[in-house]
Amino acid sequence: MKRQSSALQLRPLAPGDLDAVVALDAPLAGRTRRAYFERRLGAALRQPELHLQFAAVSGQDLVGHALARVLEGEFGRTRPGLRLEVISVAPGAQRHGVGHALHAALEDEARKRSIGELRTAAAWRDHDMLRFLDFLGYALAAGHVLECTVRGSALLANPEPARDTADVRTLSAKDLEDVVRIDRHITGRERRAYMQHALDEALRESGVRVSLAARVEGIMAGYLMARADLGDFGRTEPVAVIDTLGVAPEYAHHGVGHALLEQLLLNLEALRIERVETVVEARALELLGFFYGAGFAPAQRLAFVKPLAG
Repeated sequence: MKRQSSALQLRPLAPGDLDAVVALDAPLAGRTRRAYFERRLGAALRQPELHLQFAAVSGQDLVGHALARVLEGEFGRTRPGLRLEVISVAPGAQRHGVGHALHAALEDEARKRSIGELRTAAAWRDHDMLRFLDFLGYALAAGHVLECTVRGSALLANPEPARDTADVRTLSAKDLEDVVRIDRHITGRERRAYMQHALDEALRESGVRVSLAARVEGIMAGYLMARADLGDFGRTEPVAVIDTLGVAPEYAHHGVGHALLEQLLLNLEALRIERVETVVEARALELLGFFYGAGFAPAQRLAFVKPLAG
């Protein structure tokens, strides 16, 4: 698929674009992010149904790119969405409509896939990005972006480790059936495809494997899927992002969630990753209370959404 606007061509990103993408991005980010882009391009090849990635080309030069990931069911969501992770334009091509053309290509493809909205996040001080999102029709989302500094967590300050309530270990591919079972009990829906995709991403696409499973007397009682990477949403420092957290109803309020989160924080501390982040819907009051109680607070980032008309 190609789109033509004046001398600009839009097409899907290809493996051969990696060097050009890294070279374009480095001066904008202030550092090279080759490993991040290599993983995202690789993920799109493995699971094309979950990724939208476009290149903007002028002549022989790649002058912009956009990467987005399909949202299927994070924290129980029921509507598919598209998460805009990166949209970058070379300095010499800025203010010529390249970014708008890339975003329009994402919107068109999202509609073809019956995706109803785009979501993204941006630092509230990133005025250029905020103006760009405003122009495109984004509005503040109902979700809260929460963050916690690893060393400042209330859990790590607790002298009685929450993880003593459960045996917490690294999540593995063999845990899929238990993950599906717990998710079904929480949501009342069968979401095997989503959980399979989420587990694959947690185990293969993250820069660092930090997803966890908690067992009580040998029975899986909960799981936490997270990723630690450098690159999406314009980040220039490594941040862990919690995508999904689930505790079996029969183990609710028994410290399993805290055990998972505490072990995650300990692992991140050992990896010298200083911050963890997540997005929670405003109506998810119990989940918000859980994270606030664990030492999370509003981040310096804002969540945005753009509904797509049919």
